[in-house]
Amino acid sequence: MAYKHGTIGTFMPRRVPVWHKHSHCHIYGFPYILPGVIQHYPGDPALSPLQFYKCLADGTRLRSLLLIAREGELCVCELVEALGDSQPKISRHLAQLRECGLLSDRRQGQWVFYRLAPQMPEWATAVLQHTLEGDEALLSEPLQRLGGMANRPERCSSNC
Repeated sequence: MAYKHGTIGTFMPRRVPVWHKHSHCHIYGFPYILPGVIQHYPGDPALSPLQFYKCLADGTRLRSLLLIAREGELCVCELVEALGDSQPKISRHLAQLRECGLLSDRRQGQWVFYRLAPQMPEWATAVLQHTLEGDEALLSEPLQRLGGMANRPERCSSNC
């Protein structure tokens, strides 16, 4: 086995990827499916309840998705203001939600707007609506901050 010098002054084992049939490999000893081999598309039936809830296991992702579900469409700067978190953190969580197939995005000038993926399963949309109705306190403070935000970006017509 080859050894690689680690960043903290220790020697760490370096494993070379081992290729398997069906385009699977192991990277650093962990199974990995190569990108492009199995692609997940928004609304794909592969989105199971387990995957859905794993995507929402973080409070920032849950609140972001609920705010977008309530408002219809929001940009990163609006979510930064509403949630009080940094732009890189919000962008990272939005990218994860997009990869899960829960969000779609569109660019309008310098803004990137996020909305619920139109192909999201009905049961997932129903869960979000029930959560919005069942726990109004979860979004009360973010909605106040969002309402007080000056210079919110303008959206184009509803056909965007």
